[in-house]
Amino acid sequence: MPNPKKEAETKLMKGLLDFIVLQLLSTQQMHGYQIIAKIRKAYGVYFGPSTIYPLLSALQKKGFITGQWSMDMERPRKIFQLTKEGQTVLNFTEDSFNLICKKITTASADHGMELGPVNTEHPLKNRL
Repeated sequence: MPNPKKEAETKLMKGLLDFIVLQLLSTQQMHGYQIIAKIRKAYGVYFGPSTIYPLLSALQKKGFITGQWSMDMERPRKIFQLTKEGQTVLNFTEDSFNLICKKITTASADHGMELGPVNTEHPLKNRL
């Protein structure tokens, strides 16, 4: 039987995956497997190489990240880092996400719904 909570979390994560990857790369340079592992550890959701690598390629084509091959490890790895344009997009996305969280909280309060405390400062950043 499907777990509705896990299904909802995975769906939300997938929709925010580019944002999450940009956040991860804003803290340090990483290769794809490191990104996969950090997402799994922080959120308990597994996105495999068939999801992450096409996303990294798309972010690179948009100019939000760059990738350089490193031969310093046991095998060659492409190391990704955030660009200035990527940081600008990340800042805008964080602001937009925070605004959406505040609107959800306000709308819930207006309808008499109690959602509990919501950290609207940087909801996803605190998990990384």
